[in-house]
Amino acid sequence: MALLNLLHYPDPRLRQRAHPVETVTPELQQLIDNMFETMYEAPAIGLAASQVDVQKRVITIDVSEQRNYPLCLINPEIIFQDGKQCAEEGCLSVPGFYGSVERASQITFRAMNREGHTFEGQAEGLLAVCIQHEIDHLEGKLFVDYLSDLKRSRIRKKLEKQAREKQTFKNE
Repeated sequence: MALLNLLHYPDPRLRQRAHPVETVTPELQQLIDNMFETMYEAPAIGLAASQVDVQKRVITIDVSEQRNYPLCLINPEIIFQDGKQCAEEGCLSVPGFYGSVERASQITFRAMNREGHTFEGQAEGLLAVCIQHEIDHLEGKLFVDYLSDLKRSRIRKKLEKQAREKQTFKNE
């Protein structure tokens, strides 16, 4: 397994729409394993393939306290949603920043598992938020898109400045 490099906002590759997976291959399963390793190392509760510059509709999630309930969703889609909840969200691609986002409180979803078998599931609370957040990534959308223009602009400027400073430090 290997740790994958994360893309950071405002990288334009985060705005690309991911492509559906046609067939589950050993290479895709290796990507999934690497995504889980990267997600756990971060540490985070979810990761979309588009965040590691792989434009495929794959997400990995584990919202369990013990990190013992890994969930892989290939070509995920929400087929029903109900209720509303507001939660503070953060993102590996927007490090160090958080914002309140309103999402459905209960969802029913359909996806393939890592073996390529289609299944349906239901989620509520944190798991529902995480699935919606990661599916947004596959659509080229970030949690900052739910924030005010002013807050999003401030976050973008701070991250661009950090990236410039990091590059300057590397070049010295």
